[in-house]
Amino acid sequence: MKGILGRKIGMTQVFTKEGKLIPVTVVEVEPNVVTQVKTAETDGYNAIQLGVFDKKEKNATKASIGHAKKANTNPKRFLKEIRDVDATYSLGDKVSADIFEVGEIVDVTGTNKGKGTQGVIKRHNQSRGPMAHGSRYHRGPGSMGTMRPMRVLKGKKLPGHMGVETTTIQNLEIIEVNAAENYILVSGNIPGAKKSLVLIKSAVKNSRKANPKELVSYETVIDEVEEPTEEVAATETEENQEESN
Repeated sequence: MKGILGRKIGMTQVFTKEGKLIPVTVVEVEPNVVTQVKTAETDGYNAIQLGVFDKKEKNATKASIGHAKKANTNPKRFLKEIRDVDATYSLGDKVSADIFEVGEIVDVTGTNKGKGTQGVIKRHNQSRGPMAHGSRYHRGPGSMGTMRPMRVLKGKKLPGHMGVETTTIQNLEIIEVNAAENYILVSGNIPGAKKSLVLIKSAVKNSRKANPKELVSYETVIDEVEEPTEEVAATETEENQEESN
């Protein structure tokens, strides 16, 4: 198992050399700092704690500042624990985007967008009633239950708050990894609003082999301008002097 914390930037699209268009999500991945290492001897299980995105000390508690100083780093805005990692890490080590390779299959976890208070049709995907012919049932929640026990049974799907839930989308493909500019392109969409925290980790139900895609790169070619020789430069200078006279 391996993973890294990042921030969702937005969506775009890329093209492969075969002409296939792939919608991708751009994830900003700054180097994560290992702020804690847990072992089976001391904590009962093996795990590492990753921290990402610095925050000002005036906005941090004394406990978080002391916790960060043990790893010789600044207080972090986000902390996340990953269990049973493959590699061996020490306190203060950094995990960058190149921990993943192009073509790897991953699971992405994030907090989905908040929708506020919604009805049962949008919240639970129920169907509406007839909209005409004398019907008085349109978008209601339906029956509240039987006559007995004269109360609404637990688990009845009703209107209420929707969204802001931890969601994981499985078996997404890594399309591009750029450790120099600190970003990863993941195929498809991932949960969360823009600038929200996401966790990219190894897929737990994957049976596919890695199949890297060759992307089309766009490079701007600037033609080099040849510098004039000494004779040409002298001739141009004489012409300019004559015109001025």
